[in-house]
Amino acid sequence: MKNQTTSDMLVLSGLSDLPSLQLPLFLVFLLVYLMTLARNLLIIALIFTDSNLHTPMFFFLGTLACLDMGYSTVTTPRMLFDLPRQNKQISLHDCITQIYFFVGFGSSELILLAVMSFDRYVAICHPLHYIQIMRCKTCALLISGVFVGGMAYSLLHTLFLLKLTFCSSKPLQSFFCDFPQLLLASCSDTFINVLIILISNVFFGGGILTLTFCPYIIILNYYEV
Repeated sequence: MKNQTTSDMLVLSGLSDLPSLQLPLFLVFLLVYLMTLARNLLIIALIFTDSNLHTPMFFFLGTLACLDMGYSTVTTPRMLFDLPRQNKQISLHDCITQIYFFVGFGSSELILLAVMSFDRYVAICHPLHYIQIMRCKTCALLISGVFVGGMAYSLLHTLFLLKLTFCSSKPLQSFFCDFPQLLLASCSDTFINVLIILISNVFFGGGILTLTFCPYIIILNYYEV
């Protein structure tokens, strides 16, 4: 450990080292990224302009489109920037920031799916009380909980990443910063980080899956009755 050279700069391996593939890959991923942005912006514009879509379900759908754009924007522009470059260095600060938002947006999407399943449960099983339950204030509180929950979950992991030191001789075998590659590049003992990832994934992932599927199970039973 003492002989390892630490650094504040990390190196991404990228998608390919072959010069002949860099331009085609750049064009393909640029097209996919632009299509993703266009699709989500179209969804948001339709929801915003059509008064018939000003309902909780479409409000949550528009939020999902925003999260999807954020999730894509965290990684894709940096990947496109690095594709034609030989030196794919990224600072440790930028790398951890990328991980924070990548995990934060992804976690928020999962929580939002659970919120959307609850919305469908209320709409189908309690239609007469739907307007009273899913008021604007309730929807705003639910969306606030989505962002706070997702970003807090991400903050838990990134704070422990800040305690690690990283080896300059170990490039990240990826085109963006992610937990597994970053932990492999660390010169520190990552046992606590791995343990926290496993425990939080079990409780967070298991809890979100339960909250997402239980309303649909209740809905199916409701129709059978």
